[in-house]
Amino acid sequence: MPASNRAASRSHPRTALRVAVLADSDTRWKWGALTARRLATQPHLTGFLLRGRATPTARQLGEVGVRADRLSEVTCTQFLAEIEREKYDVVVLALVGGAVQAVLHGVRALWPEPADRPVLVTGYVGVVYEKLADGLLLRHGADLVLANSRYDAGRFRAVYEGVGADAGAVTETALPFLDGAAYEKAGAGAHTVVFAVQPSVPESRADRAYLLERAARHARLHPEREVLIKLRSRPGEHTTHLEEQPYQRLAERVPGGLPTNCRLVYGNMGEVLDGTDLLVTVSSTAALESLHRGIPTAVLTDLGIREVLGNHHFLGSGCLASWDQLDAGLLPQGDPEWLADQGVTGASGAGDPFAAARARLGELLDRPVLPAVAPYYTQVTAPGYLPGILARHHLAPDGTPLPGAVRESGGESRLRRWLRAHLREAARGAYRHGVQRVAPMIRRMGEL
Repeated sequence: MPASNRAASRSHPRTALRVAVLADSDTRWKWGALTARRLATQPHLTGFLLRGRATPTARQLGEVGVRADRLSEVTCTQFLAEIEREKYDVVVLALVGGAVQAVLHGVRALWPEPADRPVLVTGYVGVVYEKLADGLLLRHGADLVLANSRYDAGRFRAVYEGVGADAGAVTETALPFLDGAAYEKAGAGAHTVVFAVQPSVPESRADRAYLLERAARHARLHPEREVLIKLRSRPGEHTTHLEEQPYQRLAERVPGGLPTNCRLVYGNMGEVLDGTDLLVTVSSTAALESLHRGIPTAVLTDLGIREVLGNHHFLGSGCLASWDQLDAGLLPQGDPEWLADQGVTGASGAGDPFAAARARLGELLDRPVLPAVAPYYTQVTAPGYLPGILARHHLAPDGTPLPGAVRESGGESRLRRWLRAHLREAARGAYRHGVQRVAPMIRRMGEL
């Protein structure tokens, strides 16, 4: 499309923007789709799931509860072909850093000069407590890099400015799923306690078993309370992170079993929080959702306050506590100044946290053309790092698809497409079995 036609092609109301969201897990799909709806009211939303180990199942997508006008599974090169062909207004990249970098270089290869291309938006699905520089520099080059709080925005700009990269894309917003009704205390104490588990934190079987047993002990000490173990996925499913020691299997080994007032639950986190009186976690983003509603929230210190656990992010929050303290009746409350700095303003809100992002997006959409994407990582700045990242997504060092990378399925028979899909699912199943069954067994054998 010629640049002169850009304004005419986008003369429709901004509420009708064509938005593509590319996500690589259930939680990132939730973040990406909800972000798209915060940036544009009632967008025409097309969803794409990046094919990989964490591609969500239909059950996981249903639990997230965010729908798209169309949803399909693609490779990176197929997605690049899609956005070249379909002319989306906005592309939201809800991906790990390496995948974002691959798409950015792919877009640069498609439009190496200023052109009528989609606005590229990316960010983080939750608390950023590890790989800050690595993840941010892999996202550099997007038109909007969303920061979930004032605190994050400052850190993001410092990283970019520290390497001499343009920090203008960093835009302060908030987590798009901070919503729900404000907490209304129903009598004294906590009637429903929710322990929000995480797939990879803590990592060891012993630590995870300890936390589960402490939740069961809390239920025994407080028979008047209902203790819910909120799970992220069923055995065999993957989320953003790998889960080698599923709590479902650990629950089978709890001494004496789980008491009758302690049980495992699934479901949408927002719906679970509707009936929660105390949220307990190690470092899950669910803590921010809970604090936003005003629910008493405990970030556990039983295993220490350590960067590897992510609970160091909550220093100053007023929420750090141990199971012993919770057993004794503590109901932690968030510190107002910390909450404001983290973009957790309370269920009533304090202005629209996406207003600046919408204004910035509007300004970009009004331009006749957009400049070529300019990531910090190039063949000059990272010649030993970038080619490997791009190759994992079947892209050459210049961002063009490697030979044979783009395979359209339109000419395949229905049987061949069915076989291909089932072979992919079988391969994923084998991989998940290896992660959750074989790998832990090999490690235990190595310790003998």
